[in-house]
Amino acid sequence: MDLTPNPANYVSLTPLSFLTRAARVFPHKTAVIHGENRYSYAQLLERCVRLASGLSKLGVSHGDTVAVLAPNVPAMLECHYGVPMLGAVLNTVNTRLDAGTVAFILRHGKAKVFIVDREYADVARSALSGLGDKPNVVEIDDPAAPRGEALGGKDYEELLAGGDPRYAWSLPDDEWQSIALNYTSGTTGDPKAVVYHHRGAYLNAMGNVLAFGLRPESVYLWTLPMFHCNGWCYTWAVTLAGGTHVCLRQVDPKRIFELIGQHRVTHLCGAPIVLNLLIHSPERPTRRFAHAVEIATGGAAPPSAVIEAMEAMGIRVTHLYGLTETYGPSALCQWQSDWDALPMEQRALKNARQGVQMPTIEAIAVLDAEDNPVPADGSTLGELCIRGNTVMKGYLGNEKATRQAFRNGWFRSGDLAVLHPDGYAEIKDRAKDIIISGGENISTLEVEEVLYRHPSILEAAVVAKPDEKWGETPCAFITLKQGSAPIAPEEVIAWCRERLAGFKLPRHIVFEPLPKTATGKIQKHVLRERAKLV
Repeated sequence: MDLTPNPANYVSLTPLSFLTRAARVFPHKTAVIHGENRYSYAQLLERCVRLASGLSKLGVSHGDTVAVLAPNVPAMLECHYGVPMLGAVLNTVNTRLDAGTVAFILRHGKAKVFIVDREYADVARSALSGLGDKPNVVEIDDPAAPRGEALGGKDYEELLAGGDPRYAWSLPDDEWQSIALNYTSGTTGDPKAVVYHHRGAYLNAMGNVLAFGLRPESVYLWTLPMFHCNGWCYTWAVTLAGGTHVCLRQVDPKRIFELIGQHRVTHLCGAPIVLNLLIHSPERPTRRFAHAVEIATGGAAPPSAVIEAMEAMGIRVTHLYGLTETYGPSALCQWQSDWDALPMEQRALKNARQGVQMPTIEAIAVLDAEDNPVPADGSTLGELCIRGNTVMKGYLGNEKATRQAFRNGWFRSGDLAVLHPDGYAEIKDRAKDIIISGGENISTLEVEEVLYRHPSILEAAVVAKPDEKWGETPCAFITLKQGSAPIAPEEVIAWCRERLAGFKLPRHIVFEPLPKTATGKIQKHVLRERAKLV
């Protein structure tokens, strides 16, 4: 008897199926809102098919990379479907990066086409100037938005207009096929290329729907960058639910409050800085919203005062945890009904934990140095490790880092955590000293490398300094070379500004000898304590 898979009982999992279903079930429903523009699900599907057709005419085919440098606009959302329709790989580029890093990403990822929003034309031009083999350029031109000088590429809307709405695209034969390439900071300062597959994107989107309660009536506001882990996979999750995407070019509290009221937004996501911007905004509403609003946040745990202020506006906070390597959310602080009766401070302590695995993650564990589970005592430290179908394929072109990440059958997060008696995990420290500022990862080694290039600097160490607005910001401790003339902190920051993206700049500079162990290793834990007093 033949019980092998066949087309009747086996179809590769892919988020592309979400769009075809939504266009069939909700063809006339508004799928995307951007300013005065509205697209139904039938129109969204057609635009994505036209995009796939247009890209194929530019030579994009199976396995090629298409890079996109754009804010949260419809074109960025459409790339999440149109690019993989060709079997190509989508590379969404962080809009906050400097030209040198963008050039590295284009070169390393071997981008065949580079889609650029005109707001970022200057950075793109500088990045392209350093490339020998340049990709084809497509430009997104929004007349109502900031616009840099044209790059001379093909207009995005013209590309779609020339595309065939009946283009014969197909679902992938293999769900392990790569769908996205996302770059994250490595410990050396060079970005590492995280590869996603169709199966993982499908499952993590489904996990988001289950964990965040998305449904056809949901209206999702794009406050989270779509470039970040493909918008934590909500680019696909909202479509799976048949909800409405509301695009937003930049995080503006006034505009966010307007859109929540105007479109009855039900869900949004963002780093803790987004929550802080909302609660401290002069435009903060004086009354609770008339409808339920949910916000999911990741990174630093939201303080009780922030949670209380958000709830006063009628916005419920969900705490998530994840990494680029896990398609975004891999754990959440799953709310328990008996927590509702707790005082706000105790509720906040519960919600501050990273929690338990997402519905589509197989397991998370806190393991000691011998890979044994730590006791669930809330105090024994171990490394938070993850296992499941929504863990990356690996790092492109970096076999050594991939092996290290997957040691002994677990993905190693590099975060030190404890396990509480109720089975909820809580991160206590970042083993690799990565700074998370406004939701963005900053490699301290990358900043230190730039500081060491300064002719007057002998030694430098960068650590995280707590910041009310950004969560954390880099603080640099510096020892000058003997005989060097004193330099001002502003000079050091200016030196870094010429070589780093703006969000990576140290905000505080301290000139003093660096504390070291007997073997000469800099004691960063001591510097972290000092940074709190700067």
